[in-house]
Amino acid sequence: MTTGFGWHVVVAIACLLVMIQVGYRASGVKLTRASLVAVARACVQLTLAALLITSVVRYLWASVLAVAVMFIVAVLTTTKRSGATDVRARLAATLAMAAGLVPVLVILTVSGVVPMKGVSIIPTAGIVIGNVMSVHTLVSRRAFDGLREEKNMYEAGLSIGMLPRDAISEVIARRLPESLIPVLDQTRTAGMVTLPGAFIGVMLGGGSAVQAATAQVVVSTSILAAQAVTSAVEQRMICARRLLTSELRETLID
Repeated sequence: MTTGFGWHVVVAIACLLVMIQVGYRASGVKLTRASLVAVARACVQLTLAALLITSVVRYLWASVLAVAVMFIVAVLTTTKRSGATDVRARLAATLAMAAGLVPVLVILTVSGVVPMKGVSIIPTAGIVIGNVMSVHTLVSRRAFDGLREEKNMYEAGLSIGMLPRDAISEVIARRLPESLIPVLDQTRTAGMVTLPGAFIGVMLGGGSAVQAATAQVVVSTSILAAQAVTSAVEQRMICARRLLTSELRETLID
């Protein structure tokens, strides 16, 4: 892949955008404007991020600060997407996502797998944060939809003496595994169907096949671990009615 900016890149992106719009229109999905905005934002944000990263990677404290900012943006993004935007819900989301992210980063840095340098910490943290954000969004949206659709089941649970947290768990428990399946499938098929970014990056950077495979296994395992813990903590936060939309918190009364 050629990475230099030029007309060939503009043409390729334009053609891909047309494909996106055709696909959305054919399926009746009303995300035309959202997709254009997303690509435009990606162009600007990635350019700014590249400039920022090259400036802060030389300093460990600045790199840690950059990771903190990335995490805050991820929390704000996922809570907005799920509709749980009040302070209580965002604090709960922060705790759930941090519960998955922080232990993974500690394990990787303390073990020496990821050197305590900005050039290593920022990309590693970015990959894990992005996947933690994704699973948080999927879990919350599926859980909230389930609680709206099966409110009668929740009320039936209360009527037979179940605690609210147990009644909520009965509704959402079977929906949550779906949020973890995509990354699990990507990990299972790595090297056979998918060629993940860390693997290709090491190979293109001159690393050996063993180094490339090792790097990707570490990344994939880190993502699975972070998502597993985040989804578990998030489930408990939802059952405790700490992580809900305002509308659901008012509806799911004792």
